[in-house]
Amino acid sequence: MAKAVSGNNPKRTILPPASLVFLKKYLNTPSPVGFESGGQKIWLEYLKPYIDSYFTDAYGTAVGVINPDAKFRIVIEAHADEISWFVNYINPEGLMYLKRNGGVDHQVAPGQRVIIHGMKGPVKAVFGWPAIHTRIGTDAKEVHPKVENLFLDCGARNRKDIEALGIHPGSVVTYQDGFDELAYDTLIARAFDNRIGGFMIAEVTRLLKENKRKLPYGLYIVNAVQEEVGLRGAEMIARKIKADVAIITDVTHDTATPMVNKMVEGDITCGKGPSLAFGPAVHNLLLSFVRDIATKKNIPVQLRAVSRSTGTDTDSFAYANEGCPSVLISIPLRYMHTTVEMLNRNDIEQTIRLMYETLLALTPKTNFNYHL
Repeated sequence: MAKAVSGNNPKRTILPPASLVFLKKYLNTPSPVGFESGGQKIWLEYLKPYIDSYFTDAYGTAVGVINPDAKFRIVIEAHADEISWFVNYINPEGLMYLKRNGGVDHQVAPGQRVIIHGMKGPVKAVFGWPAIHTRIGTDAKEVHPKVENLFLDCGARNRKDIEALGIHPGSVVTYQDGFDELAYDTLIARAFDNRIGGFMIAEVTRLLKENKRKLPYGLYIVNAVQEEVGLRGAEMIARKIKADVAIITDVTHDTATPMVNKMVEGDITCGKGPSLAFGPAVHNLLLSFVRDIATKKNIPVQLRAVSRSTGTDTDSFAYANEGCPSVLISIPLRYMHTTVEMLNRNDIEQTIRLMYETLLALTPKTNFNYHL
């Protein structure tokens, strides 16, 4: 099923069983915006055998480094946080009202199972919703889910019951759904956006180590926090690293499903390879370099355009410091910001291959100056 990667060990597959064990554990570990440490610890422990050193910053972004003394620095980056909710108000009957933590989709919330991360440990709860029998004939404005009318029920019957469980305003809430496999190499999880990126950059690092590939530059493997609330983690770490080149990986929309306008979102489909974006923050020479690698290595890619910004950590790296040539390699995803985000295993493998081969081809002398 998995394809081989070029290197000293051409028979090694991209996704061996141990990698999939890591992927499942990583995906199923809650890492909400601002509270990413659980997933970051798992990610960093997996990465440590393949790097020379590592560090973290004040807000929890984790960075592995190969060749830390090299002056020329290349970043491969993903973001670690997942969308979630905050408990905002507890009513006298023990029901909890919420605020968003990131771009969570309130319309998919009714009936979902969640975990409330309280001071005494995790508490199971559900998004309550009136039965269909009771909604007939009522005002339509009141029967559609809105942030203001969504509430959690954990079985408590008053505010004191809630407090006894260690839940308080500000307790963060994540969905319970985890990783699963469907037919035709299809995978689903609640947080592929963007822990699949963290997984892929970790796998690139593993392949470099196990294939004994030496790089002529310093490689910084960055798993940034707080992307879902404005690219904040990338903004901070880009200033610290001062990279010369940045390769960002994130998810992008599969537009082959109903109710998605291809004239607006472009033509991208799961299973047809990673997506490369054109846009102001994407460096044209670096993008051409990556496209040439894809052609030479027979890696299928899909193309799309973005407007003023990519909406990803690419923007933070591209415009940091004096500017950093940056490129965005995205993996197609269906049902973004739901509990059943869906992607294709082949796209994971091809995205890993594209990053890996790009890193092997780059050198400090690669020219990304538009005027030379």
